[in-house]
Amino acid sequence: MINKVVKGAVEAIEDIKDGDTLMLGGFGLCGIPENLIAALVKKGVKQLTCISNNAGIDDFGIGLMLRKHQVKKMIASYVGENAEFERQLLSGELEVELIPQGTLATRCMAAGYGMPAIFTPAGVGTEVAEGKESRNFNGKEYLMEYAFDADFALIKAWKGDTAGNLIFRATSRNFNPIMAMAGKITIAEVEELVEVGELDPDHVHTPGVYVHRVFEGVNYEKRIEQRTVIKKS
Repeated sequence: MINKVVKGAVEAIEDIKDGDTLMLGGFGLCGIPENLIAALVKKGVKQLTCISNNAGIDDFGIGLMLRKHQVKKMIASYVGENAEFERQLLSGELEVELIPQGTLATRCMAAGYGMPAIFTPAGVGTEVAEGKESRNFNGKEYLMEYAFDADFALIKAWKGDTAGNLIFRATSRNFNPIMAMAGKITIAEVEELVEVGELDPDHVHTPGVYVHRVFEGVNYEKRIEQRTVIKKS
């Protein structure tokens, strides 16, 4: 059994270089690779293309990378909580591709399945369709969308073993598993790292065959993006 454990986030990203394309798992601020993002900020790698459901917030998640001007292009489906993102977009400093969330997910899955492209009705007749090939199937128009081509997938799981088998919890299971399949090199940080054989195979969401490096993360904040509470009467 191959041991895929690295010492930590710094070692895990040592070969990420300027201009690479990265997938970053998570949904909102849930299940994001906090340690790996911190290591990227510290390393100062630039001109990155980032594929993620969202762009974090100003002082957390991908927002930390935006603040350091490390991101050249952002591919996402929701970016509404980040003022610095908005500023860079409006000033022309940041290239942005907004795509429907289902299309984002399916382009990830296509990459994982080895499919070069998919056809989807999402975006037909809108700005999303500009410059894209379309085809008619059974009287309905579909856009052709290419599978993503990512150098690295950076994901976060609840528990993993030394062979890279991963278990996710709740909402963090959203984009993490499909991105784990799609990256040329997949790096996983986990809250708890165990030996091979300690995970119930029936509970594994991502098999270790998709994961190249794994490490146990530290100091997770697990922020809540929007907190709504009931005032005490």
